[in-house]
Amino acid sequence: MTPLALATLNQHLLTALAAAPTETRRLFHGRGRCWPGLEQLTVDWLQGVLLVSLFKEPEAEQLAALRQLLTDLGSTPQWAASGARSLMLQHRYLPDSHGEWLLGQPVDSCTITEEGLRYQVDLGSKQNNGLFLDMRYGRNWVRANARGKNILNLFAYTCGFSVAAIAGGAERVVNLDMSRAALSRGRDNHRLNGHDTSRVSFLGHDLFKSWSKVKQGGPYDLVIIDPPSFQKGSFVLGKDYARVLRRLPELLTANGCVLACMNDPAFSVDFLLQGVTQEAPGLRFEQRLENPPEFPDADPQCGLKALVFRQGD
Repeated sequence: MTPLALATLNQHLLTALAAAPTETRRLFHGRGRCWPGLEQLTVDWLQGVLLVSLFKEPEAEQLAALRQLLTDLGSTPQWAASGARSLMLQHRYLPDSHGEWLLGQPVDSCTITEEGLRYQVDLGSKQNNGLFLDMRYGRNWVRANARGKNILNLFAYTCGFSVAAIAGGAERVVNLDMSRAALSRGRDNHRLNGHDTSRVSFLGHDLFKSWSKVKQGGPYDLVIIDPPSFQKGSFVLGKDYARVLRRLPELLTANGCVLACMNDPAFSVDFLLQGVTQEAPGLRFEQRLENPPEFPDADPQCGLKALVFRQGD
């Protein structure tokens, strides 16, 4: 983070805060490698809370300069106009992803809004806060295509896709994730939106040991696959994604649809296209969803990949 890079960041944040979004959005996406020297930094607007995330440890002088820039932000007219209350700098490169509050009072959790839907997020205690903002268009797509459908949401995390699906009129959603705590937060998210949770199931299981439970709820009109790149002891994207793809034909209805996602820059769109061709040849590719404009990337192959496939002719 050179002085020039930090000046770029400062101007970007001042411009963004001067017209702060009414909903949660990413304000700065350095990881897309569009701004030299800021590749390991992101800034999210959580409707009054500014979350600044560092993914690689900078030199001591650079970190001190960044802290000063962020602290000074609190005395600007743009900060006041935005309605911002607090700012946290999260050190994602540390094992505990330590967060330090540079402005305002610490906030353990808060409710945010995306496309009119509400989600509870945690701050300062976990690596991820509970909602991946780059998947906004994916959730929008599910919401627009959910009416009357039976949906399976694999690697559901805090059930963002499920919330979108029920809001879009889904008949039923089955969420599966190893983390029961994440699924509990998913149940909370549904309740935040006044949803009928009798239409939603929460399975806290290892997918590869639970195919029979998953099949009991099928067949599904839509299967959503949004796995982590790596989860110790349970999932490695490069070898385990194929194991999921080959089970799709037995999970889907005759005209069933799949939303297959991944966000590992080491794997291109071709990884998914070739994987589906080899493991589930009855599926045909329909489209790749666009990513939100606030997530620019110097190489589109490195950003989020969200591909839609459909079974049958």
